Formats: sequence, structure tokens, C-alpha cells
Amino acid sequence: MKFISWNVNGIRACINKGFNDFFEKEQADIFCIQETKCQPEQIHLEFDGYRSYWNSAEKKGYSGTAIFTKENPMCVTYGIGKEEHDKEGRIITLEFTDFYLINNYTPNAKRELERLAYRQKWEDEIRKYLVKLEQKKPIIMCGDLNVAHQEIDLKNPKTNKGHAGFTNEEREKMTQLLEAGFIDSFRYKYPNQENAYSWWSYMGRAREKNVGWRIDYFIVSNQIKEKIKEAKIYSEIMGSDHCPVGLTLS
Repeated sequence: MKFISWNVNGIRACINKGFNDFFEKEQADIFCIQETKCQPEQIHLEFDGYRSYWNSAEKKGYSGTAIFTKENPMCVTYGIGKEEHDKEGRIITLEFTDFYLINNYTPNAKRELERLAYRQKWEDEIRKYLVKLEQKKPIIMCGDLNVAHQEIDLKNPKTNKGHAGFTNEEREKMTQLLEAGFIDSFRYKYPNQENAYSWWSYMGRAREKNVGWRIDYFIVSNQIKEKIKEAKIYSEIMGSDHCPVGLTLS
């Protein structure tokens, strides 16, 4: 089964930069996008053989997630049932027979770390949410998690230490998540691979120089790690400041 996740940084703009071509070519069973930046009625985006589910922010042109799936889910949930966290369209959960699929667009702590305290609360609630779901069946969570977990996950760890996405607090929350029974599928497959990134600044020709961060993930339950056939970063795919990431399970 093939999964793809992509922070498109505005789906309406990404469509004009090759989104449909990549989507049609890859034919993922489940394709998740983050930062849609639109309401469903503002766009007509349908693909033969796929059902779509959208969760948009109350604030127009901001945040938002969507899932396109060939498989028909048993149940669809938007948000995590906490009003404080459910206004920005950041979570969609699909329940299937053998697993839960969670599409997650984690809040950015922002430049002056003005949202770091909120981000910490978010992380605790998401971890609790996943642990509770996993009591029923395995978890597959994907999305832009807005954190480079280890120094290997960004080009310049020393100069970025303490900046949004690479604070000790954010990294520790990722560690706590993994210790709760989950794995980072890419690092499971490629524990020592360097220069593997999924986001690049638009400044200073960062992408051309591959000065990037790996902040887009597929996190899966430990109990299904043996089913991971491939974890992929589509670094050649343009259209956003992020590139797609993928997971294939047997």
C-alpha cells in the first residue's frame, strides 16, 4: 500500500506548478496534503477513483489539510475533539479496517517562538490522541510536523539551534512521541542518510544548494514497522517549498 504526504504551501498555486501530474503519475492509495490555504468551495480538485476529505481553517487562506483516498474509510474525524486545537484545520483521521491514518499539519512555533508554548500543548494532546487510538489498531501519521528531530535532519544544526523547528523543546516532544511506541519510518529505513531534506527556504538559493530541513514525516506504530517496504523523499519534485514524502507498506 502506497502513501504520499505533501505540504503544498497553497494547493491553488501548487496546481499550477505540476501537482496534478505528480498525483496522477504516483497513483498513491492515500495522498495527504497540508497547508491547503483554501476552503473546499474555492477549488475543484477531483481525481478518478479517489474520495476526498477536507479540513479547512476558520481563517481563510490559512493552514488546512486534505486527503485523497482510493480506499473507502470506515470513519472520518476532523480535529481531535479539543476546541482549542481544532480551529485551524490541521488534523484529519481516517479509520480503516487495519489501521488509522492521521494527516497532521503541526503548528509552527514562529520566528520569535511566540507560539512555542501553544505548540508544546499541541504536541502533548496529539500524543495522547495517538496513544488512545493505537489501543484499537496501528497508527500511520503523516504530515509537516515542523521539527527537525536530530542534527542529521538539517544542514546547519549549530546555527539553527534554538530556532523554530529546532528548539530543544520541540525535539524533546518528538522524542517523547517516538518513545510512546512509534517510529520515524525514514530513519528506520535509513538511519545514517545525510543530506535528506523535505523543506528548503526560498531565500539564498537554499534548494539549489540543498540547504534544507527534514520536517515532513511518516510516523508509524512500532507493531507494523516490519511492514515498511520503502520510505521515500521526492526531493526532485518542485511546486512548493516542501517536497512530497512517501511510505510503502507490504
